[in-house]
Amino acid sequence: MTETAPLDAYGALIEPTTLRIQRLLPGPIERVWAYLTESELRRQWLASGDMEMKVGSTFDLEWRNNELTDPPGRLPEGFDGHHSLASRITELVPQRRLGIEWGSSAGVVFDLEPMGDEVMLTITHKRAPDRSVLVNVSAGWHAHLDILSARLSHLKPGPFWDRWTALKADYEGRIPA
Repeated sequence: MTETAPLDAYGALIEPTTLRIQRLLPGPIERVWAYLTESELRRQWLASGDMEMKVGSTFDLEWRNNELTDPPGRLPEGFDGHHSLASRITELVPQRRLGIEWGSSAGVVFDLEPMGDEVMLTITHKRAPDRSVLVNVSAGWHAHLDILSARLSHLKPGPFWDRWTALKADYEGRIPA
């Protein structure tokens, strides 16, 4: 019997401009998929936006990070509690893979793999334009996944912005200059 190494909650660069982060979540897979694809559920941990489940369909993602947790925590200087990005579905395998592009550079792929009563969610964020963006999105994905995990476990997540700020400091040390 082979033992699997413990899952590191931190994301890691798998290429110079690509972050991969994983989280083992309570299943079933249909429930986790719903939190990725249904606007109202996705809004509770990431961003809202109705999407037609078809490759090529376009939609707007609306981040309202000040509304993710109560309290939201202290908003970092230079940040807004709301932003929107035009997005497009690039890959779709129901309950297994969802690929999205947004903005001018980012591509994100969500992969789901059932593991007994749990689901491994792997997020691959491609084409970050520079280190500063990599640090911010690494902290962002980590903080958003902490909220998703809490929601799926019926727990109250801690303040989003406080968690993001602490994680940003961690990722500053983890991502090479």
